[in-house]
Amino acid sequence: MGLRLLFRLLSFAALTGSTVHSQSSRDTPFPDITDPSFISKCVDVHNRYRSGVSPTASNMFHMTWDVALARSARGWARNCAFFHNPRLETPRELHPSFSHVGENIWVGAPYSTFSVERALKTWYDEVYHYDYNTMSCSDVCGHYTQVVWATSYKVGCAVQICPDGVEKFTKNPGVIFVCNYGEGGNFRGEHPYRAGTSCSECGSGRCRGKLCYDAERDKSINYDWTPAWDPDEASSASNSIYLRVVLISRPLAILFTFLGVYGLQVLYPNLFAYE
Repeated sequence: MGLRLLFRLLSFAALTGSTVHSQSSRDTPFPDITDPSFISKCVDVHNRYRSGVSPTASNMFHMTWDVALARSARGWARNCAFFHNPRLETPRELHPSFSHVGENIWVGAPYSTFSVERALKTWYDEVYHYDYNTMSCSDVCGHYTQVVWATSYKVGCAVQICPDGVEKFTKNPGVIFVCNYGEGGNFRGEHPYRAGTSCSECGSGRCRGKLCYDAERDKSINYDWTPAWDPDEASSASNSIYLRVVLISRPLAILFTFLGVYGLQVLYPNLFAYE
């Protein structure tokens, strides 16, 4: 009887363990900011556009991913609001090191309208509204100039589903995609980059795909930082702690239960007897 009970207890443990796993790793329509494929796509598409500007750029920095910028982008995307984060003008609110952070926002509906390529193309296509010589825009062009701002060398993006709609865009289910940039660009009276032979003003950096690459500047930094204004971060941390407690305590509870049952059987061998 003891072996049969043990089998039942272990089966229960396996089932409950599977339940916790499935609830903590449910599939979502879009990738998280830690997804390597998502990160690679965001960075690669940005660099493709940056290397292809016309006129060519002499000082365009190579762009790499920044986890802190991605966390800020995710924090603002969770609001499902089609307007800029009001904390952009406050130093260190969106990043622990960059005092000035740039931000681009794309929204769409339904969910299927989103892809990184589509969002970036929408921003870059504002090039047709921008006159490089006069630094003027015939229509919206700030998203384009931020994408190709030469000294913005870090980017972090996030995509968020909005089942109840996106404020100032639609009441239907939609999606919002936010990219944050460091250092931010779009300074009035300045060109987004200097025109000239590609990489001719890289200084001590190397040329990589018509972009100025610097190993020290482009290295990945794992910041122990999250935006204090993102309430969901605190909730996520609490949920993570809860799951760890459950996953550790549940097997221990099963083990102690088995030991208790085994002990009772040793002391009272007929207690669980049946015909």
